[in-house]
Amino acid sequence: MINILGQVMVYVNNQDEAVKFWTEKVGFTVISEEDNGQGMRWIEVAPTNQAETSIILHNKEFVSKMAPELNLGTPSLMFFTKNLEQLHSDLSNKNVTVGEIVNMPNGKVFNFADSENNYFAVMEKNR
Repeated sequence: MINILGQVMVYVNNQDEAVKFWTEKVGFTVISEEDNGQGMRWIEVAPTNQAETSIILHNKEFVSKMAPELNLGTPSLMFFTKNLEQLHSDLSNKNVTVGEIVNMPNGKVFNFADSENNYFAVMEKNR
């Protein structure tokens, strides 16, 4: 039985820029970095508060050559925060593209884009 989502793989064109985005702008931490010396490099990032799920940043070009059958599209990720307005303001002040805060039936939400214009969403959720 599956009981937790461990990692989400995100395929990016520029891993170094992606790491800078997730660490410097969003506040994640690099958990690990691996390089097999033959072009296969991946970086694991996650929120700093001991998140159960992390993001693995893979080189899109390398993976497409290695496994052309994979869907390399960006997953639709929903993050949670306890202070949506503060996060929206922080990301805006760091020149991150952010959408308007929208009231949904299950809470307030907005989207934001990484340095490659992949969009993600964040919802206020107190848990």
